[in-house]
Amino acid sequence: MRLLINLAIAIAIAVIVGFGSAALVLDRERMFGAVTRGAWTAWPDTGSADADPYTAAMLARTGEVPLGAGEGLAFSADADDQGSRLNGGCTYRITGQTPPARLWTLTVYDGDGHLMENPAQRTVFHSREVLRHENGSFTIAVSRSAQPGNWLPVTTEDRFRLILRLYDTPLAGGATIGAIVVPAIERVGCP
Repeated sequence: MRLLINLAIAIAIAVIVGFGSAALVLDRERMFGAVTRGAWTAWPDTGSADADPYTAAMLARTGEVPLGAGEGLAFSADADDQGSRLNGGCTYRITGQTPPARLWTLTVYDGDGHLMENPAQRTVFHSREVLRHENGSFTIAVSRSAQPGNWLPVTTEDRFRLILRLYDTPLAGGATIGAIVVPAIERVGCP
């Protein structure tokens, strides 16, 4: 009888730890295969057959459809280059060049991953419409208040996320990501 009780306790502990750890992993961002450059993070294997089982399960749970391995690569940023969380009450400047790609987009999402309604009806910039400096670089302001030039409005007071998607890029085909240069995210000010 004692053996059955010990066996039942061991099974209960295994089930609790197994389901608990799976739930914990699936409630977090993708954990494996991340590549970080500055404030930006990408998961190159997410849209490929090489995606780890936890990423595949998280994508199935959320319904997110990542870019395929040959389509492109997406970088996300939740913080600025100093490591401070992106906050809707602050103003940010995104400057630089993008890695090689036929087309890129920069989109702003609220903390829950939804596009934000705003009076300017703008949630994204793409490479074909952004105003550039003479050297080909660009500057995009991200803030609640209107800014001159390229401006992405934010309507939340809370955290937000930036997603930089590179379409038809050699980086998606397995090229080395190690030496790429991504745009800088600088906090200009907070009220």
